[in-house]
Amino acid sequence: MKRPSFIVCISLFAAATAFAAAPASAQNPPVQSGPNNSAVNSAGQNNSDAPVAGRNSFTEGQAKSKIEDAGYSNVTSLKKDDNGVWRGKASKGGASTNVSLDFQGNVNAAK
Repeated sequence: MKRPSFIVCISLFAAATAFAAAPASAQNPPVQSGPNNSAVNSAGQNNSDAPVAGRNSFTEGQAKSKIEDAGYSNVTSLKKDDNGVWRGKASKGGASTNVSLDFQGNVNAAK
């Protein structure tokens, strides 16, 4: 009477083991580095010369810190625009300029 349920358990175990043994790389392609992978950004390096639109999860304080980490000071008037880009004013090398921070962490000065 217990034999059919035992056979079902063994079959399920064998199927699960075969599925788990499949290589993960066949299901998920390797991560690309550089500007082609918009979810990855190396610290201190922009992967875009212009702000990239996207949902931005940086708080105002984090945005200010990121801009300061890029060498700017006196960061003021930060506001997030409709594209999810933080924009404000900052100084660098004695000159005041408009700056932006996108969701990837790219800090750009207005050109």
